[in-house]
Amino acid sequence: MNDNKQLTGNTSPQPPQTPQPSTLSTLFHALGTVSKWVLGGIALFILLVIIASYLIYRSVVATGADIEVDQRIGITPTQIASIKQIGEWEFLSVSDEEMVDTTRNRFFADDELVRIYYGTLRLGIDMNEVKGQWIKKEKDTIIVTLPPIKLLDEKFIDEAQTKAFYESGKWTDEDRQMMYERARQRMRARCLNRQNIESAEQNASRQFNQLMRSMGFSQVTIRFEGGSIKVKSEE
Repeated sequence: MNDNKQLTGNTSPQPPQTPQPSTLSTLFHALGTVSKWVLGGIALFILLVIIASYLIYRSVVATGADIEVDQRIGITPTQIASIKQIGEWEFLSVSDEEMVDTTRNRFFADDELVRIYYGTLRLGIDMNEVKGQWIKKEKDTIIVTLPPIKLLDEKFIDEAQTKAFYESGKWTDEDRQMMYERARQRMRARCLNRQNIESAEQNASRQFNQLMRSMGFSQVTIRFEGGSIKVKSEE
């Protein structure tokens, strides 16, 4: 009996203990908070992208009339600009020579000068001379209108190769310049003929068609200002 009383006297009520949160539940709570911030940031980023895309679209529509026209023919302004940057494009070269003589009458003896001139005439086009809408589309065909074939360089005589075939008396630089101009005019008239121009047009048509095909166009018609038409259609 005494032992039981002593045990009962030593026993006292214990205060209730508060359960401590586990490490795993704390981690889940933190991840949930971070996820909310991440989702909010992603939503804000998407909204900004949508707004920026809309503003860019409005800007293109407002200022891109020319781009819209080019897209209808399937060729970009950059491609058109790169073609124009070619500048002078040679399609035929013709080598020629001309002998020119002149005589000056004197009392005792005549002065005479004979000179031989050599030159190469370059026939082609200048892409800087193309006019508006020089590339357009009709149905499934690309129509290209090029400037007329012309002489690309009027100073085609190689003066370093000019030879004095015969010379007697005294001649000035002005006399020689007059002979040079006579030779140039004769060579120009002889080489810049219909046959050579048509040959240059054929070469231009073939090379330009290859250029357009490399850009993905299979049906191409090449025209020249003034009426010449070279049709070249390939599948």
